[in-house]
Amino acid sequence: MGLFSKNTVDSVSTDADYIEVDEQGNNSKGHFLIRIENLSDFNDTTVIQQYIRNGDIIWVKIKSLREKDMSELKRAIDRLRKTCVAINGDIAGVDEDFIVLTPPGVKLHRME
Repeated sequence: MGLFSKNTVDSVSTDADYIEVDEQGNNSKGHFLIRIENLSDFNDTTVIQQYIRNGDIIWVKIKSLREKDMSELKRAIDRLRKTCVAINGDIAGVDEDFIVLTPPGVKLHRME
């Protein structure tokens, strides 16, 4: 009797082995879109604020603004921080080049 004999194939599975998945839950809570944005100017904060208010997780590359104007970078990060606080989101720096903003319900783990 071979490896793929008729007896082996017949006993593999039936329809009872499968579960019907409801596709209506695609936009339910627990699903987040992760965006990557570049903060090259203070005016870019407006778009980033809109994304965070819509419930997206945003990785923001801040290197270009940091190299251009540090005081403008501080203003921009302060504006984004205030938005996160207002909506009960979270914000954290990842390294010198990135910050992460999260909507309500998503918290960032910080190493102590």
